[in-house]
Amino acid sequence: MTKRKAKVAVAMGGSSAEREISIQTGSGVMRALQSLGYEAQSLDYDRRFIDAVRDISPDVVFIALHGPGGEDGHIQALLDYLGIPYQGSGVEASALAMDKHMTKKLLAAEGLPTAAWDLFDLSGGTLPLLPGSLDLPLVIKPRYEGSSQGVTIVNTHEQWTNSMLSAAKTYSQIMAEEFIDGRELTVPILGEEALPVIEIVPTTEDFYSYSAKYEQGGSSHIVPAKIDEDLAARLQMLALSVHRLLGLRDYSRTDFIVSKEGRPQILEVNTLPGLTPTSLLPDSCAAIGISYEALIDRLVGYALARAEVRDVA
Repeated sequence: MTKRKAKVAVAMGGSSAEREISIQTGSGVMRALQSLGYEAQSLDYDRRFIDAVRDISPDVVFIALHGPGGEDGHIQALLDYLGIPYQGSGVEASALAMDKHMTKKLLAAEGLPTAAWDLFDLSGGTLPLLPGSLDLPLVIKPRYEGSSQGVTIVNTHEQWTNSMLSAAKTYSQIMAEEFIDGRELTVPILGEEALPVIEIVPTTEDFYSYSAKYEQGGSSHIVPAKIDEDLAARLQMLALSVHRLLGLRDYSRTDFIVSKEGRPQILEVNTLPGLTPTSLLPDSCAAIGISYEALIDRLVGYALARAEVRDVA
C-alpha cells in the first residue's frame, strides 16, 4: 500500500497591499503540490479562515502570504494555537524580521554591516524635518512592509517633504536610510545552506521597486552573480549569519547593496520569499538543480518533520 500524501492547505490572499502577489505565489504552490500528488486546497486568509482550516483539518498549512498578516507572525501565532504545522519561521522570528528598524538595530549591535538609518513617527500630525545625521540622497521605506511597498528615493528637500506627506497617508512610522550607489544582490537560504548569489538588475526603474519585482521584464536576474568568489562567499556567510541571528528557519532571503568599492551592506531580510514566476528564490534553486516542485516539496517536508517531532514528544 502506498503511503497517503499529506493534506496541505495553502493560505493566500489576505488583506495586505501584497494580496495580488500572494495569490500569484499561492497559485504556483498549488500547481506544484497537485503535480507532486498532495491533496491540496487553497484558502483565502480572511475572517472565515479559522473555520475553513478547521473544516479541512490539513496536515500542513503552506503560508503563501506576503506583507503584514503573513510575514509578521500573525498567521504563525494562529496556526501554533490551532496546532497545525507550517513552513517557514515561527512567531517571534517572523515578527522581528518584519520590523526593519529592530532588525537593523540587532544587525548593528552584532557588528553586521547595514546602511545608516533613522526612524520617524508620522502619527502625531507633524512632518519630520530632514535628519541632520543623514545626507541626501536617502531611501524612504515603511518600518513594517515587504516587496518594496512604499519605498522611494529622495534627492532633494522638496522630495523629502513630498515623500513625508505621501507616507503619512498610509504609514505611522517610516525609516530614512542612507542611499548607497551600487549593485543589488541577494542570497537565499534553504535549510541551513546558502544558495547561489543573485544579482538583480532593474530594467524599468532606478531600483528594485515593487513593479520591478513583479512585472514581467521589470528586472533581470543574473545567477550566479558575476562577482569574485571572495565576495560571493562573504555574502553567503552574511546571509547565513542573519538567518541564524534572527532565529529564522527553513528558508529566507537577505538583500544586499554592494558599493562601488566592494563593501556589502545588508538592506533587509525576507522570511517568506516570493514563489511567483519572477521570484528570486526559485531562480537560485534552479541554478543548483532544484526544481520549483522539489523546492515546494522540501518546504512541506520541513513542516511535516516538525509535526512528527511534536507527536513523538
